[in-house]
Amino acid sequence: MKKLSKFIGNKEFYKMVLVIAVPIMIQNGITNFVSLLDNIMIGQVGTEQMSGVAIVNQLIFVYNLCIFGGVSGAGIFTAQYFGQGNHEGVRQTMRFKLWMVAVITALTSTLFLCFGPTLIGAYLKGDGSAESITATLFHGEEYLKIMLIGLPAFAVVQIYSSTLRECGKTMLPMKAGIAAVFVNLLFNYILIYGKFGAPALGVKGAAVATALSRYVEMLITVIGVHRKNAQYSFVSGLYRTLKVPKELAVKIIKKGSPLLFNETLWAAGMAMLTQCYSVRGLNVVAGLNVSNTINNVFNIVFIALGDSVAIIIGQLLGAGKMKEARDTDNKLIAFSVVCCSAVALVMFCMAPLFPQLYKINDEARLLARYFIMATAVFMPQNAFLHATYFTLRSGGKTIVTFLFDSVFIWCVSVLIAFILSRYTALPVIAVYVLVQSGDLIKCVIGFILVKKGVWLQNIVS
Repeated sequence: MKKLSKFIGNKEFYKMVLVIAVPIMIQNGITNFVSLLDNIMIGQVGTEQMSGVAIVNQLIFVYNLCIFGGVSGAGIFTAQYFGQGNHEGVRQTMRFKLWMVAVITALTSTLFLCFGPTLIGAYLKGDGSAESITATLFHGEEYLKIMLIGLPAFAVVQIYSSTLRECGKTMLPMKAGIAAVFVNLLFNYILIYGKFGAPALGVKGAAVATALSRYVEMLITVIGVHRKNAQYSFVSGLYRTLKVPKELAVKIIKKGSPLLFNETLWAAGMAMLTQCYSVRGLNVVAGLNVSNTINNVFNIVFIALGDSVAIIIGQLLGAGKMKEARDTDNKLIAFSVVCCSAVALVMFCMAPLFPQLYKINDEARLLARYFIMATAVFMPQNAFLHATYFTLRSGGKTIVTFLFDSVFIWCVSVLIAFILSRYTALPVIAVYVLVQSGDLIKCVIGFILVKKGVWLQNIVS
């Protein structure tokens, strides 16, 4: 019983966790729920339109995680600086984030403008008529060109929102996210179907609505932060200079580069996994799209709790409270796994219902059902891995997380998917399950690293 008690916190502990995690859950939950409605709306237009949008969103997902990786390296320092009460340190990390996202956004926009059709075409190698493949490519290109307009706004939001979260200020990003998703939903309805006298733009309407919502979120976040200088005093004087001290920049690059490469390679690995599954036909692309959209709604729990690990543990490490950090981390990981086990049960039971919301053929609908059920089974495993990843990252163990995350996905997960999808006759669902099962190896490695306490270090003292 004593051993079990180290994984269970008191009332005050769970209150502290939920104060941080719930706003993140609400923001991500509403965002993903509106993405679900967005996806259903496009799914009502046609399978080719939905598949084209799904492929482009998979590519933009790589960009999103590049940005996430770019700000996360500086974010490790932000959390620990804030734990120290060093506001100038927080400002300097924000300036570093600004330069980082500007470079990533410029490179990504150039890549998509020059090679967009080629990248989309890589997902159209499976079974399907020539007409369906051509239509999917056309709609994907339409969607991508407009979505590029929203990338700068997304990048700015990530600079501010990540900093606010690292400082434990999660309410403003939540409010901005809620406003943005309602703007997205409203203009999706108007522009996809041509309501209130607007033209019916279909896929292009969905892209316009998304880009517009990005700028709404950016304005609310930036104006909200700078209008309330007393509440967010760590941004006071942020733009007096854009210079970042060389010593700090070098430290962030050393700690942050593995994170940037990790997020980029991990996202590219996920895109490659989808490409491996897609060689089994366009119905698999449609089924995976439905499944991933539903999964994102349910994944908000372990994502928010993982963010909480990074925030809480990072601040404790920055304050030099090593024993408290270890004890708190044990409780956070256990809480995440227990919560996600309950969520997974609900998701598994509701799996047959979600695909019925889409106007897709019966094969794609059945595949979507099985993909959702398989993902639900592995959700507790993913919750443990997510919390473990953020534990290691909070202590600056970025090279370890690089090996733990992106190297693993390319050397194990992608390799399994590539071989099984191309050189065996196994059903695609069986391939998917075997790929997910490979993560059990990572669970063992993560457990050992966390237990050894290799992450217990203050990197800003």
